[in-house]
Amino acid sequence: MTSTPGPLSPQSAPTPSSLAAKTPTPLSSKVTTVISSSYADTEFRESLTLLDERGILNTAETRRQLRLDLQKEVIDSNGEIIDEFAKVAEQLRRIGTTIGRLNETFSEMKTQIGVAHTATSSALTEASQLMAQRRQIEQKQTLLSAFNANFVLSEDDTAALTLSSEPVDDLFFATLSKAKKINKDCEILLGFESQTLGLEIMEQTSKNLNLGFQKLYKWVQREFKTLNLENPQISSSIRRALRVLAERPSLFQNCLDFFAEAREQVLGNSFYTALTGSSPSGVEDTTVKPIELVAHDCLRYVGDMLAWTHSAAVGEREALEGLFVGGGDDIAKGIQAGRENEVWRLAAEDGEYADDEFDAVRTLNELVDRDMSGAARILRQRVEQVIQTNEETILAYKLANLLGFYKSTFSKLLSPDSSLVELLGILESEALRQFRSLTRDHVAAIQGDFHQTPVDLRPPEFLADALEQLEAIMKTYETSFTSSGDPEEEFEPVLTEAFDPFMSGSANMVETLRSPSNSIFLTNCLMLARSSLSRFDFTQRRVAQLQAQIEQERARLVKSQYEFLRSESGLDGLITWLKPLGGSKEDVEKVSSLEVVQPMALEQASQMLDDFLPSALMDAMERLKNLQDSGLAQAITEEAAEKFCVDFEHVEEMLMLADEMAEQQQRESDDFQSLRAIFPRTSGEIRVLLS
Repeated sequence: MTSTPGPLSPQSAPTPSSLAAKTPTPLSSKVTTVISSSYADTEFRESLTLLDERGILNTAETRRQLRLDLQKEVIDSNGEIIDEFAKVAEQLRRIGTTIGRLNETFSEMKTQIGVAHTATSSALTEASQLMAQRRQIEQKQTLLSAFNANFVLSEDDTAALTLSSEPVDDLFFATLSKAKKINKDCEILLGFESQTLGLEIMEQTSKNLNLGFQKLYKWVQREFKTLNLENPQISSSIRRALRVLAERPSLFQNCLDFFAEAREQVLGNSFYTALTGSSPSGVEDTTVKPIELVAHDCLRYVGDMLAWTHSAAVGEREALEGLFVGGGDDIAKGIQAGRENEVWRLAAEDGEYADDEFDAVRTLNELVDRDMSGAARILRQRVEQVIQTNEETILAYKLANLLGFYKSTFSKLLSPDSSLVELLGILESEALRQFRSLTRDHVAAIQGDFHQTPVDLRPPEFLADALEQLEAIMKTYETSFTSSGDPEEEFEPVLTEAFDPFMSGSANMVETLRSPSNSIFLTNCLMLARSSLSRFDFTQRRVAQLQAQIEQERARLVKSQYEFLRSESGLDGLITWLKPLGGSKEDVEKVSSLEVVQPMALEQASQMLDDFLPSALMDAMERLKNLQDSGLAQAITEEAAEKFCVDFEHVEEMLMLADEMAEQQQRESDDFQSLRAIFPRTSGEIRVLLS
């Protein structure tokens, strides 16, 4: 056995020159081929996989036979492919034959079609012309139908629009709307060169439209005549008719005038019936309680009349509100469109009617105001009669206040410019004029009482009566719903008429009185007036004025009481001469030289003071016994006594200073006589006796 050679050592490895010199052998070529093969090649790996699938063993015989088997398989596969191509060639020959037959058939059909086309060409041409004519006729027919539908009124439509025998129903309004649309669309036709058709259609349509509006106008008037005017609930058909009629402002206004005249008469008759219980024609209504018989006084009578008027106005407004407020925009648009088409408005200058726009609420208020004018005339007659025959001052003011309240109410319900509000304003002015006249007459009647002052200096009876009446007036004003921004300013004229004359008369009465009676009497009057006015918020300015006057009179009474204490106490001379002096040496030196501080005069003053003090406070209070406010009388006396005590303290101080100075100057003299020994009263004793 040949041993396997071991690895070559580096020393024994052949050199490149030796290898190149050797001649290649089949084995070395095979080895080289095998070594150069890449096992990562895809085709090589697939070949190995195919050999594995065939289950070929790696033997010498198998390796020799493998190439032959593979070549045989390739030859067999090529034979099968050739057989299949032979079948394909056979099918192609059949297809060629079929196509040839189809070409022959197509040629024959084409020849026949050409012959048929030649034979029918004239008929087709004629048929095409007929179909084109048919399309034109259909277009014209459609155009004519559309023209008739949009520009022509049918006989039935014309009859429904213009004949008075036909009802005003949905067909009428639809036809009227169609006629208006035709009239508007005709403006387009007038834009073309040939205007004859547009003018003819517009002329005929305008004529039918005018007849339609006249028919609608007469129908609305007939409906107003048959409408239940006692409860004027405008039906939907009338509302619709009026909104359409608004496009003819003149006819629309005539309808409103007709309605207002009817309602004016009906409401006037209703008011007369409510007053008397019978209609103007003399027919008695037993369901009504006559206001003239039920009202037991003038104020109730006027109040019931105003309440009926207000109720009627509210009912009238509610009944008509749906007509103008609910459809106000439609009416406004219709009136605006109608005004734009009116010849006299087109001829007017630009801007002349710019502000003349339809206001639904304003129109409603004006119509209600006109409806109430008949009742307002009767109301004015009755109220004026009540005002002129009234002789009571308070009742006159209550009437004015009641009229003012309803004036404010109607101003909110209708408008401040309405004739009904103006009427109530006139009546209110007449009532106030009567109130002022009665007040002045009353003042003139009691002029004689202004010179008779009560013995006890209490407020005169005429002032108490006047304040009692004024309180009733102020209560009436307080309960009224006045809309004035300044109630005091609004009530000032009443005070000028019903308060100032009596206060002036009371003030004139004090001219015959002496102090303090004049101040006591005037203070009593002022306090009574203040007590009456202070209960109300809208008289606070006058209360402040009265309080200021009371303070002035209080100051006069304090001065009078102070002068009384000085005079009755015998100290008036001392206070008069010593009060201006101070504590300086010069002033003290003057004291001894004054006649009032000489021993005899000072002793006399001291005796008068001793006699006065025991009853001084009672005597002072007795002077104010007629002052009705005892607390005020006591406060006045206390303030005067305090001033007197302060003056006495000054007198006491000046006498003590004079004694000190005289004692120092005549210390060694035996005839020194102390002023305090002659006038021993102290300020503490005075305060105790006057407290």
